[in-house]
Amino acid sequence: MRNFDLAPLYRTTVGFDQIADLMDRVFTNDVSKQTYPPYNIEKTDEDSWRISIAVAGFSDADLAVEVRENSLVVTARKAQEKERTYLHRGIATRAFERRFHLADHVRVIGAAHTDGMLHIDLMREVPEALKPRQIRISTDAPVSDQVVDGKVKAKKVN
Repeated sequence: MRNFDLAPLYRTTVGFDQIADLMDRVFTNDVSKQTYPPYNIEKTDEDSWRISIAVAGFSDADLAVEVRENSLVVTARKAQEKERTYLHRGIATRAFERRFHLADHVRVIGAAHTDGMLHIDLMREVPEALKPRQIRISTDAPVSDQVVDGKVKAKKVN
């Protein structure tokens, strides 16, 4: 197994802490050990996704969907049932917790539990201040010649 030192990323980048943290989590955790329950992630539109998790055997009351600190956490706890004698038990209903790390401005817009599947819909909502905008180019725009107290003094060029 290789160890990756991500310290140089922290020293040379500003504002990319989440990416470095995510890479650190991926390299330090054995991602392959968690395979239950199976799930799909599909892109439903340019800025929306759907996570579908197979939760056969769980009722609505057994499931919980929560968002905390840019993470979507899905948990399931089966209520204690009376002791039964099984000849064969092949349906897994063990408790689980599944985490999905969400990008900035991605929010959960809904969840539905139908036919043994839990569907969680996500959408990216970029604030207006962060959306690209067109800047009009003028031929007689002012040219700044100096900055005084954080303000640009403009001088018109003829």
